[in-house]
Formats: sequence, structure tokens, C-alpha cells
Amino acid sequence: MTTDERTAARPALLNRISPRGWYRTVAIAESITWTLLIAGMLLKYVAGLGSLPVLIGGSIHGFVFITYGMTAVLIGVNQRWSPARIVGAVATAIVPYATIPFDRWLERRGLLEGDWHLEATDDPRDQFWTRRFLRWMLNHPVTLIVTFVVGIAVIMTALLLIGPPGGWNR
Repeated sequence: MTTDERTAARPALLNRISPRGWYRTVAIAESITWTLLIAGMLLKYVAGLGSLPVLIGGSIHGFVFITYGMTAVLIGVNQRWSPARIVGAVATAIVPYATIPFDRWLERRGLLEGDWHLEATDDPRDQFWTRRFLRWMLNHPVTLIVTFVVGIAVIMTALLLIGPPGGWNR
């Protein structure tokens, strides 16, 4: 099968965005939402506008934070990153604006290069269950998207039930 035939045969959604494009978009969004959260905190604590700005900025940031974490795992598995690198990618979301330099670091090392891995190769890592599961999900993009959205909703709901960071000190 030629490259053109493979591109035509794969799910249309995967033709529109590469692993690199998806990761980069969410990494930038995660940094932008840090700005929203920090601005909300300034409006609350410096301008005295109450907790609404933090609620809004924090909710948006929380949603994108979770999305970034799940994206880092998805792209990390697709790109065959080590578990330590995947954990490191997720951890960059904890530090304000760290996803951008980490993205640049990945880019310089070519760790975002390549396409979606829809088929197994001779690489021994392709035999792990995580890679088989990823290939199945990539070949069923609607299921992937629904699972991704449900995962975000479940995690966000659990975190909202636990309460905001520092909420126990009030």
C-alpha cells in the first residue's frame, strides 16, 4: 500500500490533525488557561472582585489541564515515548507555562514527528496491549473521541466532588 493509499484509507479525522498538531494545540491552550486562572486570582485577591473570576478561570483551566494530561498520554503512547517521558509530559501541566518549553524540547528531539500508528510494525513495542488498544481506538475515531470526552468528564466530576485545591483550609 502506498502512502497515498494509506492516507485515503485511514479515518478522515486523522487526516486533519497530526499527533504533533494535536499535542501542540492542547499544550498552548493549557498555557493560555494558566493565564486565565492567574488573572482570576488577581481579580479576586488584588481587585477584590470575589471568587467568580477564579471559578471561571479555574474551571476552564481544569478542563484544559485534564485534556492536556490525557492528550500527553495518547500522543506519548502513539509516539512510543517511555513511561517516564509520558509522566514528565503530564507533570509539565502542573507548572505554569511549562507545556510550551516542553513542546519545544520534544520538537527539537523529533519526538513529535510521525503520523498516527494505525497498523503494527516490526517494532517490539507495538506488541504491548497499550499500543494494540491505541491502534484500535485510532481506527474507530468516534469511539476515541467519545471515550476521551467521557474520560475528561469523569475526572473533572471526581475532582469537583473532592473540591478545589486548598478548599479544606477555608
